[in-house]
Amino acid sequence: MNLANWITAFRILLALLCVGILFWDIPARDLLAAVIFIIAGLTDGLDGHLARTRKEITAFGKSFDPFADKVLIILTIVVLANLNRLPWAAVWIIIGREVLITVLRYFAGKKGLSVAASPWGKLKTFFQIIAVSLIMLDQFIPFPLGIWVLWFAVFLTVWSGIDYLWLWRTAFIQGSKESLSAK
Repeated sequence: MNLANWITAFRILLALLCVGILFWDIPARDLLAAVIFIIAGLTDGLDGHLARTRKEITAFGKSFDPFADKVLIILTIVVLANLNRLPWAAVWIIIGREVLITVLRYFAGKKGLSVAASPWGKLKTFFQIIAVSLIMLDQFIPFPLGIWVLWFAVFLTVWSGIDYLWLWRTAFIQGSKESLSAK
């Protein structure tokens, strides 16, 4: 396993630590959880950068990196919704899109199709990370910026899902072997 893959695995550990901290009754709990979440979010770009620059892109990394992103985001938003910090509607929209795209990725792989991250998928992940961070830091922000950014992230989540479906419609109808992009 190369360094990029270790960093991806570390993101999952950070996600677990972040959500665990949200349940602790300690001073500065939200600040500590947010810092860990932000570090985990930064590893998303770092692992990809290292894999590309060191020419260590692996099949494991290609599939494990999106999985780690989903663990980070989904675990955290479910916990925050359970703590009444964000609306369940946003959680279900995000989870629904991720499940749909994951299933489509699986079937695309079965057809020999390569799945790369799209700009919309990357933007979606970026704004989800920003939104969740702001929601955890809401006590330090004088207005509900996190919720506004969350709804923008939900919009991008839906839009990137539609973009993904549009890109892949011909691949599944025609059985094309070309490489398409989506995240």
